[in-house]
Amino acid sequence: MFFYPSKIFWFLAAPTNALVLLGLLAAILLFTRFVRSARWLALFAACGLLAAGMSPLPLWLMRPLEDRFPKIDAAGDIAGIIVLGGAIGTTRSATSLNDAGSRMTDSAVLALRNPRAKLAFTGGDGSVIEERDESEAQTEAEAARRFYLSLGIPAGQIILEDQSRNTWENAIFLKPLLQQKPGERWLLITSAWHMPRSVGIFRRAGIEIMPYPVDFTTRGTARDYRQINRSFSHGLMLTDLAVKEWIGLVVYRVVGYTDSLLPGPR
Repeated sequence: MFFYPSKIFWFLAAPTNALVLLGLLAAILLFTRFVRSARWLALFAACGLLAAGMSPLPLWLMRPLEDRFPKIDAAGDIAGIIVLGGAIGTTRSATSLNDAGSRMTDSAVLALRNPRAKLAFTGGDGSVIEERDESEAQTEAEAARRFYLSLGIPAGQIILEDQSRNTWENAIFLKPLLQQKPGERWLLITSAWHMPRSVGIFRRAGIEIMPYPVDFTTRGTARDYRQINRSFSHGLMLTDLAVKEWIGLVVYRVVGYTDSLLPGPR
């Protein structure tokens, strides 16, 4: 029940979508007696898109998320590596990585360096309307399996969970497959901006993990607070990602899916 309402809500609440819809509404109102309101609405939408697309605003929103968990040294005995989906798919029967591809590449490197460590990937099909053809992998987990095998990671080292559609289900569905023992060191790999919510969810699910953030979008320096985005579309994408994550932190805390509003290191 929670999955579909969240998808519909986010389609309307995403800053880019909301501002474009406001601009469209303003254009319609220009042909009515509400011309004055339409002008103010259009100005608000234009200023909002400009701030989201060109100003440092998205980096201001990202920095607290990405600063929450610093990257750790993965040296030492590792029992397992948990990788959250969201970075891999298939296009024309070929494996493809998106902007979060570091989740896959970093996890593969760690698995090859630690051949005794289990590599657990969790990710099913998070689409609301399924439009897959026969050439595409049925789930993210299947695409991940192909990717890891192509790099020489043994099939016996890989654990796949292919039913989950969001981060909460990632943890819940993966837990019985891990067979985690007390004191074992399991790394959790996901994008740095997604790590606080992921850690809170896995803690709530009773899975002991060590955060291993990847895919940073900020430099971690003072330049982030004055940096103009390299392209309008890039700024809009970062704004949508950051706002979605902050809303997710609040909602997941309200419904009891995380152990705190902004989970941090213990």
